[in-house]
Amino acid sequence: MKTETQQVTTVSQPNQVVRRTTTVTPSIRTEAPQRVYEKKKAIFRTYQVIWYLLGVVEIFLGFRMILKAFGANPVSAFTNLVYTFSDLLVYPFSGILQTSVVGNSVFEWSTIVAGLVYALIAYGIVYLLQMMKPVTPTEVTENVDNP
Repeated sequence: MKTETQQVTTVSQPNQVVRRTTTVTPSIRTEAPQRVYEKKKAIFRTYQVIWYLLGVVEIFLGFRMILKAFGANPVSAFTNLVYTFSDLLVYPFSGILQTSVVGNSVFEWSTIVAGLVYALIAYGIVYLLQMMKPVTPTEVTENVDNP
């Protein structure tokens, strides 16, 4: 942000005033580039962890949908593992919508709701971290002046 100050200088002749305008730019306090890099690197790694965890959650929910739709044997070790882990993820959303059953096939709408909610939560956390990321004065100027 630039501020203008006026300096008034008088000349020896009567009724003559010379005005000189100077522009003063306030100093901007910035961090050392290495510290900024370390903060951005930590936030980037956090993004990677969040997206990885979301991927694992979505894969388990996807396997749950497929196994339930095909009527997989719940006594099988793999099916039991998927159901046990995904039960914890789906439990908060169970009962929101009806479960559709046709023969041995089960279609759980709550699993789809859970997947959407977890994806939105991950996106929200990443967006929040994006707002906390250190920025340079140039980035601020570019993003504010060119929306």
